Amino acid sequence: MNIVKTQLPVDSILNKLGNKYDYVDSFKGQIRTHRDFTPTEVGRAFFSSAPDWVEKLMGLRNKIVGVFGLKTSNKNPLSREEPFDNFKCEPNERLGLFKIFNKTDKEVILGEDDKHLDFRVSLFLENSSTNKFLTISTTVKFNNWLGRIYFLPVQPFHRFIVPAMLKSIIKELEKC
Repeated sequence: MNIVKTQLPVDSILNKLGNKYDYVDSFKGQIRTHRDFTPTEVGRAFFSSAPDWVEKLMGLRNKIVGVFGLKTSNKNPLSREEPFDNFKCEPNERLGLFKIFNKTDKEVILGEDDKHLDFRVSLFLENSSTNKFLTISTTVKFNNWLGRIYFLPVQPFHRFIVPAMLKSIIKELEKC
C-alpha cells in the first residue's frame, strides 16, 4: 500500500478556516474498493484500527503528560477495546481524548484544545467513480512555550504514526 506525503486538501475545513498553524502535515492513501465510505465509517475505523505500537505510545503519552497537568484520557481512545457502539462521529461527541469538531459529507475533524496546544486531525475522503483516497492531515497551534517543548519529541514520531494509522484505517475499510 502506497502512502504519500501531500498537502492539506484545498477543500478541507482546516484550509477554509483561514487559521495559521504552527505545524501541518498530510498523508494520502488509496482505498482499493468499489464501495463508497461515509466520514462516520472512516472515523470509526480511525478509532478501531490503530497498530499495537501506536496504542502503546498513546498509553505512554498519557502517563507522561498527566504529570504535567495536560489532558489525558482514562482509556486509550485508539484501543480496539474502547467501546463505541453508539459512536456516531457527530460534532461535540467525544471518544477518549478526541472531540469531534466538525463533519461534512467527505470529512471529519477531530482533536482537542489544551492549555499548551490545540490540534486537529482531518480525515478527508475523496470518492470518485474511479478512485477513492483518504487523506489524514494534522494541524497544531501552540498556545505557549510548553506546547513547543511538548511537540519537539512528538514530531519525529508523528511522521511515522500518521502513515501507519492511515494504512491501518485503509485496511480496515477494505475489509468491509
